[in-house]
Amino acid sequence: MSSLPPSLLERLAASAVAAGEVDAVFGRLDSPFGTLTLVQSAAGVVRIGFEEEPLEAVLGSVSDALGPRIVESPAETATAREALQAALEGEPDTPVLPVDFTLVSGAFRRQVLEELRRVHFGGVVTYGALAARAGRPRAARAAGSACARNPVPLLVPCHRVVPGSGGVGSYGGGPQRKRALLAMEGVVLEA
Repeated sequence: MSSLPPSLLERLAASAVAAGEVDAVFGRLDSPFGTLTLVQSAAGVVRIGFEEEPLEAVLGSVSDALGPRIVESPAETATAREALQAALEGEPDTPVLPVDFTLVSGAFRRQVLEELRRVHFGGVVTYGALAARAGRPRAARAAGSACARNPVPLLVPCHRVVPGSGGVGSYGGGPQRKRALLAMEGVVLEA
């Protein structure tokens, strides 16, 4: 960590952003699921990392794709962090934030995640139905793979995807987190 005062670091970050000298900015926010890291490019939110993911890994994936000039900037990420915080507090009418899909490889994976953004608060979709929406009705497993590699969970709500056979299914943060996210939206699934 830096020994510079936070206010100076924020001014330096703002100056670098204004001069176009950064590839991305990041901010942290406390949530019911621990501290989240939100990374934002000029195009939108590019990565969200849960607390169990090391900061170096979250930023490393962004650095590999966009470049190494990534600075922490609470001011630059404030709007996105506030919208994400509101969503995590169960507010169904939170603003839709722009998402940068740079970290998503493959046209089908991108299409799956874009379709998933259309599943609204309190709704669920099966992996098969999501695959069909993305244009490949027989590709439920591939849709699941796209969800498993989702770089922006919560904004692209992979927790809203469930197996056609019932139950909660898989989730990167574990089935308990998936159930908690769904319950926060008023969805209770059978065991």
